[in-house]
Amino acid sequence: MANHHNSTIDPNSGFCSQTKIYHSLRPITPLPPLTTPLSITDYLFPHLNSSPPPTTAAAAALIDATTRRRISFSDFARRIQSLTSSLQNRLHLSKGDTAFILSPNSLHFPILHFSLLSLGVVVSPSNPASTKPEISRQIHLSKPVIAFATSETAAKIPSLRYGTVLLDSPEFESLMTRPKTGDNNNNNKQRVTVNQSDTATILYSSGTTGRIKGVELTHRNWISVVAGVFASRELRSSPAVALCTVPFFHVYGMGLFMRELAMGHSVAVCTGPRFDLTAVMRAIEEFRVTHVALAPPVAVAMTKGNLMDGYDLRSLEVVACGGAPLQRSVLAYGLTEVTGRVFGTVGVKECGVVGATGKLLSNSEAKVVDPDTGIGLPPMMPGELWLRGPSVMKGYVGDAAATTEILDSDGWLRTGDLCYFDNEGFLFFVERIKELFKYKGYQVAPAELEYLLHSHPEVADVAVAPYPDEEVGQLPMAFIVRHNGSTIDEPQIMDFVAKQVAPYKRIRRVMFVDMIPKKAPGKVLRKELIKLALSKATAKL
Repeated sequence: MANHHNSTIDPNSGFCSQTKIYHSLRPITPLPPLTTPLSITDYLFPHLNSSPPPTTAAAAALIDATTRRRISFSDFARRIQSLTSSLQNRLHLSKGDTAFILSPNSLHFPILHFSLLSLGVVVSPSNPASTKPEISRQIHLSKPVIAFATSETAAKIPSLRYGTVLLDSPEFESLMTRPKTGDNNNNNKQRVTVNQSDTATILYSSGTTGRIKGVELTHRNWISVVAGVFASRELRSSPAVALCTVPFFHVYGMGLFMRELAMGHSVAVCTGPRFDLTAVMRAIEEFRVTHVALAPPVAVAMTKGNLMDGYDLRSLEVVACGGAPLQRSVLAYGLTEVTGRVFGTVGVKECGVVGATGKLLSNSEAKVVDPDTGIGLPPMMPGELWLRGPSVMKGYVGDAAATTEILDSDGWLRTGDLCYFDNEGFLFFVERIKELFKYKGYQVAPAELEYLLHSHPEVADVAVAPYPDEEVGQLPMAFIVRHNGSTIDEPQIMDFVAKQVAPYKRIRRVMFVDMIPKKAPGKVLRKELIKLALSKATAKL
C-alpha cells in the first residue's frame, strides 16, 4: 500500500497522478503476517478451545426468529468443538477436502461453516433453489467428497464419496453434541495447520459467458474483509442483535454472520420456508434488533404502504442493503470475486451522498481504466473499475482461462463495471459493461438463458435482457424471433425455461420480434431491445 502522505496522492480523492491508482484514505487495517498459519475460524475465535469471555457466554449467539430457539455463545463454542471432532473422527474429513452445502438459512449453517474451516475443509454452499443440472455443474467444479443438505434438498445431490448428511436429522444433532465414545473434543482432535493462502470457500457466480463459475476465496481473503469491519466499527456497551434475511450461501450473508458473531453480537435468522416481510418486522420488535441486512427488493417493500405501522422498530440502528443494484442509489459496492464489498459508507454524512456507493475500504486499491485505450483515468471520468488488495479472490476453480480474463499478472481484478470517482473519493456506478443482471438480488446471466432458448426447435433467434422493475430490480425478458410458420406463444416460452432453471432465472416477459439488433461481432444490443420494450409498454398506457 502506498503511504497516504505521498505528495502525488490527492488527499481528497486518493488518486495518485503518477500511477493513476486510487488509494483508500481509510486508516490502514493491520493484518496478521501472511506466513502465520491461521484459519478464518481461529482468527475470529481465538478462544474457541478455552472458555468464552463471561460477558458473552450466556448471551445468544444464534436466534431462530421463526421458532424462537436460541443457542448461547458457550453452547455455540461447544457445538463447534464437538462437530469439528466428529467431522474428523466420524466422517473422516481432512484438510483439502471440499464439502458442498445445499440448505436454506438455519442455526446449523454457521456452526458447520466454522467447524469445516477450522479443519482446512473447503466450504462450498449453493442456492437451495438450484436445479439438478446446475448442481451437477457446481459439483463438477468444486469436486466435493461430502454434502450437507436438508431432507428437502438432498434428492438433488448425486452420490459422493462420503455421502450426504442431513442437517435436519438427529444424526447431525449428535455430531454437534455427542462426539464418538472415547473422543475427547480437544485431545482427540488432530491439530490441523491451515495456511492463510489455502482456499476457504468456493462460492458460485454466473460468468458473463453463461457458465457457472466457482469463486475461490482464501482464509486470507476472509480475514482481510473481517479485519476491515473490526477496524471501522466502534466497540459497544449495549448488546447488538443482527437480523440476517439474506442467504448464507451468498458472500453477503456469509460475511455478515462471520463478522457479527466474532464481535460477540447475536445473529437472528429467518428460517421459514417463505420470506415473510411481517415476520421480519415482528422479529425486529421481539428481539430488539439493532442491525438488519436486507436484499434490495425487501428494502423497497419495507418502505411501501403502511407496512411499518404497528411495529416498534426503535431498536434499529443500521439497515444494510446489498446483493443487487437499488434503483436510485446504493450505499456499498461489492462482488463475490472480492469477498463482498470493497466500497462502503461510514457514518451518516457519507450515507447522504446521493447516488454514491461509498469510499474505497481499507487496504484496497482501485483504477478506473478506459475500456478502449487501457489508460488509467482521473476523477470524474468513467471507465472500467479495476480492484486490487488482500480481498481479491484466488481465481475461478478449474477455469484458468476465465481467471486470466478477469485477473491480470499484477493482481488487478477487472470488474467489467463502468464507474467513476468524484473529487471526494466517492465511487459512482454507471452500468455493467458485462451483461449480468440481478433479479431479487440473484445473478442472472442472459447468455445462459439464450443458450437454453436457442435449443427450442421453434426459436430462430433470441436475446435475453433485463427489464427494469421497481420491486425486483430487473426481470429476465426474452426477445424471440420465431421460425417461419411457428405459432409458439409467451406461456410456452416461459414454461420451456421454467422447467430447466432455478425460479429466479425464469423468463418473466416475452416479446416477439422480426430480428435481434446486433453489433458487428454478433454482440446483442440489449439496450435497444429494452428501449423497444419500454416504448411498447408506454404506448399501451
